[in-house]
Amino acid sequence: MTIRRSSLLKTMGFAAGIALLIQAAAPCTLAVISGRATANGRPLMWKNRDTSDPNNKLAFFKGPKYDFVAVVISEDPAPAAEVWGGQNAAGFAIMNSQADDLGDAAKKLDGAGNGAFMKLALGVCATVKEFEDLLVREKGKWDLATNFGVIDAEGGACFFETRRDSFVKFDTRDPRVAPFGTIVRTNFAFTSPDQMLGGGFDRFERIGHIIEAARPLGRIDARFILREASRDLINEKLQSNPLARPLPDDPAKPLYVHTSDTINRNTSVSALVFEGAPSRDQAHLGTMWVLLGQPVTGVAVPVWPAAGRVPSATTGSAATTGSAATTGPATAPLNDVSRAIVAHLYPDQRGRMYQYLNVTRLRTYGGEGVLAKLLRIEDKAMERTAAKWAEWAAAKPSAAEMAEFQESVAAEALEALKKEFGDLLKPGPKAR
Repeated sequence: MTIRRSSLLKTMGFAAGIALLIQAAAPCTLAVISGRATANGRPLMWKNRDTSDPNNKLAFFKGPKYDFVAVVISEDPAPAAEVWGGQNAAGFAIMNSQADDLGDAAKKLDGAGNGAFMKLALGVCATVKEFEDLLVREKGKWDLATNFGVIDAEGGACFFETRRDSFVKFDTRDPRVAPFGTIVRTNFAFTSPDQMLGGGFDRFERIGHIIEAARPLGRIDARFILREASRDLINEKLQSNPLARPLPDDPAKPLYVHTSDTINRNTSVSALVFEGAPSRDQAHLGTMWVLLGQPVTGVAVPVWPAAGRVPSATTGSAATTGSAATTGPATAPLNDVSRAIVAHLYPDQRGRMYQYLNVTRLRTYGGEGVLAKLLRIEDKAMERTAAKWAEWAAAKPSAAEMAEFQESVAAEALEALKKEFGDLLKPGPKAR
């Protein structure tokens, strides 16, 4: 499916049945989906984060109005000045992708304020409307060049193509923009003054096909996004599925896939899936699934801002509360395991060879392969969470109960990963 930006602006999405956009310098892949298109009837939002810094962790913040949890760069001093996706206790969640085509090189505007603006929004916004009002109030004050994705506990689910002096809203409730309630983005903007500066067009087409194929089947939920979208390794133009191709007979000539133009990229460092709260009265039930590391090398665990802390496995220290982000070692334990698996799957670091994933190792490690092990661990976390979420929907839990549960799920996932991939976590020869 080929979509011209000029025609999309005229038709606002009718030709494609799904609105799509993307990012360049840090090539993230995103989706915002209204409740009418999800399996559980609640809005959903997803981000695969790509950046040159592989070390991410979670942090808990006490905002001016609302507590929130967000992904930060591990090496940033606490409290982190920037966040790269998060959710607050009011049920408001935000994410972004860099859109270089919304910057202004002549004025040296490149989106340097994107992360700090998201931190501000999480601390003061409860709804999509309040976020839009914030954009109006702060117009002209920030260096922004980005696609902001937001959802709230009222069912709102929107993108905002944003630059320093203006923004354009794309609402999943607007049939002109999202006739089926789905919008995806990567690293370009349809409202860009220069259509040649954006990027991620291949991923744009790929995720559009994935979402649109799943929507009429009622398959769109957090599990589907994590399994089939976030971890996707298919190059849209080549249409070659490395998970289905026969493996070479000669172990000295393994199968590789180039992962610079796939959704799961060699620069992917985390994945976030936000499941919207059922209502403002139950904002505490909004769930943030966090996968620290490249998606094909990690597992997602749930967190809730209402818990007042983050799991120790996601932050690198005993979870803490207070006005600052959690502190501790530079990296989170779950991220550390992912990085060890990445090192095994990308063994050749010469030149640009780091862009090639060893598919033979991915599919055969430990007999059943890396993905089978990861998905088994992640499925257990999701099953436990679904049962607990139903309990909490019937009777509101305390912050301590929520904190204890998310700590338990993350700790169990970490221990399972250590068991399954223990040989990769210590020096010496690795299993094949």
